Amino acid sequence: MKIVLILLGLLLITFVTIQLFAKKGQKNIETYPYIVNKKYGTFEIRRYEATLFTSVKISSKKYKDASSKGFSILAGYIFGNNDRNEKISMTSPVSMSLEDSMTMMFMVPKKFKKETLPQPNQSQIEFNEEPAKTVAAINFDGWANDAKIEKYKQKLKSALDAEGITYTNRFYFLGYNPPYEVFNRKNEVIVELQSKTIEQLK
Repeated sequence: MKIVLILLGLLLITFVTIQLFAKKGQKNIETYPYIVNKKYGTFEIRRYEATLFTSVKISSKKYKDASSKGFSILAGYIFGNNDRNEKISMTSPVSMSLEDSMTMMFMVPKKFKKETLPQPNQSQIEFNEEPAKTVAAINFDGWANDAKIEKYKQKLKSALDAEGITYTNRFYFLGYNPPYEVFNRKNEVIVELQSKTIEQLK
């Protein structure tokens, strides 16, 4: 019994240490820059600046399958699976397009340009310059899954419809936490707005 209690104590200490490390690490991570244009009850309107991403397209519309495979490929690239064996800092959030074939994207740290990035060893990885865009964003906590993502996508659509805000069919899921972080998990669903709405918001 004593040995069991000691082992449980060690596991608890390890768990707490990992969570504290994850929380501290989040503070130092470069994030996708935006400004908030307007806040509503359940969502907000944001303006993102043009940003470079590494991306990989996954032929699956299931969150678990696409996120696992996509993360593995892109994480491999930034951890050194490239022509220079160079490590690239992790950024936040991880973005996934909500389509039949999902595209996962990691933001490229600002110190890099497309021409200065190491070339990936895996041919399916691409570099994409995402243009500046105005979006509506809704957030939710806990662990993401297909049901939750769809629930908040529909909540966002209903909220936008109620406000008369028109939007495109370009929806994305944004995940802010590493897989081993348990507490204070942050997730978002965003959608790009139509140009006529953007003009009205200026």
